[in-house]
Formats: sequence, C-alpha cells, structure tokens
Amino acid sequence: MNEGNVILVSLPQADGQRKPRPAILLRILPPFGDFLVCGISSQSRQQVRGLDELILQRDPDFAASGLQMDSLIRVGFLAIYTPQQIIGSIGDISTERHRRLLKQLADFLVSTKRYA
Repeated sequence: MNEGNVILVSLPQADGQRKPRPAILLRILPPFGDFLVCGISSQSRQQVRGLDELILQRDPDFAASGLQMDSLIRVGFLAIYTPQQIIGSIGDISTERHRRLLKQLADFLVSTKRYA
C-alpha cells in the first residue's frame, strides 16, 4: 500500500455497523506503519468547504481512483488502521490531489477558523 491509494476498509456507519467503504490512505504513520485514512462518501451535501474535496468523473484522476461515481473525500472523517485491517486497494488519486488533501488537513489543524 502507498500513500494516495484508494483502499477499502471497514468504516463505522451511523447505525453502528461497519461496512466496506472506500477511503484515501493519507499517511503511513511511524513507528508501526499504521495508516491514517479519510473516508469517501457519495453524499456530497455533507461537504465541509475548505476541508473536504469532491472527486468527479470528469477529473483527470477519477478513472485511476477505482470509484464508481462522483464522490466526496471527507478529510474530516479520519481513522487509523493497521495494514492487516485493509481489505484491499482499488486505485489511487493523483499526487497533486494527495498533496492538496494533506495541506487542507494541516491548514485545518493549525487554523483558529471554525468550519461548518
């Protein structure tokens, strides 16, 4: 697995159940190689402007992502998984998008601005 991969993980749902869902592998964390991931949703109405990002079928990196429809990369929906918890990889996003997501997360973490 590599940073920027679109992976399948068992993400918690609102009803408490866990289902295989796509996520972006943002960073591989030391010292044990755990994965920091953010979830992907088809619910674009949940977008937090300045934090989350849409990936659309017309985007140059959409075909390589392995996603089936326009989706919302939810940078604020973070989780940590061990490599053994990853179901598999379905694709990847562009290096540019990956860097942009990391910057959006970093900017959010250091900002005093309230996001809604």
